[in-house]
Amino acid sequence: MTGAPAANATIVEMLLNGGIATKTALVILVFFSVVAWAIMISKFFSYRRARADTAVFQKLFLRNKSLDDIYNAARKIARSPMSGVFLAGYAEFESEFRAASLEEDAANNRYFLEKIDGIARSLDRAVAQETTVLERNLFFLATTGSISPFIGLFGTVWGIMESFRAIGLTGAANIAVVAPGIAEALVATAAGLVTAIPAVMGYNYFSQRVKVFATEMDNFSLDFLSLIEKNFVKRT
Repeated sequence: MTGAPAANATIVEMLLNGGIATKTALVILVFFSVVAWAIMISKFFSYRRARADTAVFQKLFLRNKSLDDIYNAARKIARSPMSGVFLAGYAEFESEFRAASLEEDAANNRYFLEKIDGIARSLDRAVAQETTVLERNLFFLATTGSISPFIGLFGTVWGIMESFRAIGLTGAANIAVVAPGIAEALVATAAGLVTAIPAVMGYNYFSQRVKVFATEMDNFSLDFLSLIEKNFVKRT
């Protein structure tokens, strides 16, 4: 009859009555779950703002012909990674004009650069930097998705070991004695899966969003270089 109350126990009661290993595993899983959900919620709103600002910047870039006008407006669109790439490229563009030996076209009073390799490298660095910012903390989601099932499994294995040890001490091996202990141990595995599944889904979703942002920044870099080459590079 001693197994009856345990057999009828709720999940909460099983957690409270579980062994130290099971409780430790659950505390770790709760920590990972809370942090993972905080990251996912933060990333969702951060990427949504970045997407909205990027759309604004793209319209601005296509509508304006003057790089100075685009620069002045882009400084106010700080949450767009594409805007950050433009600002880095524009800064290098101005630096090239200040440092290079420029040749004036007497026909229209325009100055031209010899080459744009430095601007291209600056754009590449900016794309890498913006991508790194977008990927920040995503590693935690990947870590949570990878190790949470193992943490839960550890709690389960330890709980089952304790159940069998209790069976050996009492000499009773009927299902009423074994089942409650095993059920308590399996809660840790369930908790590990509940923690891991959303983290893996979140990591895959946000990684895909980062790839889209990175592709858009790469394409923008090419467009920006084409604009510079068309209007500011000397043709031989």
